[in-house]
Amino acid sequence: MKGFLATACIASGALLAAGCATHKYVRNTTAPIQAKLGQVGEQASRNDQSIEDTKNQVRQVDEKAQSGINAVQERASTADQHALTADQHAGDAMNKANQVGQTANQAVQSADQANRGLGNLRQVVANIDDYKLQSSATVAFKFNQYVLTTEAQEDLDKLAEGVKSSRRFFIAVEGYTDDVGNKQYNDQLSRRRADSVAEYLVAKHDIPIYHIHMIGLGEDKPVDEGHNRAARAKNRRVEVKVFTADHVTASLGGSDLAAR
Repeated sequence: MKGFLATACIASGALLAAGCATHKYVRNTTAPIQAKLGQVGEQASRNDQSIEDTKNQVRQVDEKAQSGINAVQERASTADQHALTADQHAGDAMNKANQVGQTANQAVQSADQANRGLGNLRQVVANIDDYKLQSSATVAFKFNQYVLTTEAQEDLDKLAEGVKSSRRFFIAVEGYTDDVGNKQYNDQLSRRRADSVAEYLVAKHDIPIYHIHMIGLGEDKPVDEGHNRAARAKNRRVEVKVFTADHVTASLGGSDLAAR
């Protein structure tokens, strides 16, 4: 019995010794592996962080790229709008240019008409001295009077009838006196006599006043140099002369100037 116990104790000790050795071996064998696993875990964590950082950078790059694309698209849209506006302005400018061209053509046509009219007018002006005496009348007055007599009115009526058929004419009315009295007074009296003749022609025969030219010459230009009663009676007068240029306008034919 004692021998069996001793053997059992020896066997147990051997087993315990073997177990301790195995545990130590296992510990020594797995320690490096665990360390390696730790390093691998840390490396994996670092890789994960790097991947996350890379994703963030990629995201930022995408956002910047998208922002740039949006800006370019907005500028392109603005450029298109500006181009469209420019096209509209160009169209308006072309329309205005066409209108200006039409106006210029009309102005050229008007200028041509004006030049033709000017040529006709120059022809008339060149012949302005061709006014010719058509008719005349001498109206006598009593001493120191400027009222028309019945005979004087009849003479003016005959003269006015001949004027009505004329288109381009003027009437020269020259008043005179005899040599009796003050010269200044005679000048005024001669003008009153001329005014009486002009008023009668305008009021009775509707002759436009702008066709009548009046002047009072007093005792100048006497028709009789004598100093007797008969000579003085001849000098108390108004000479009425009608000048016409109808022959000038007739030479222009059917021009616009002749029509006016």
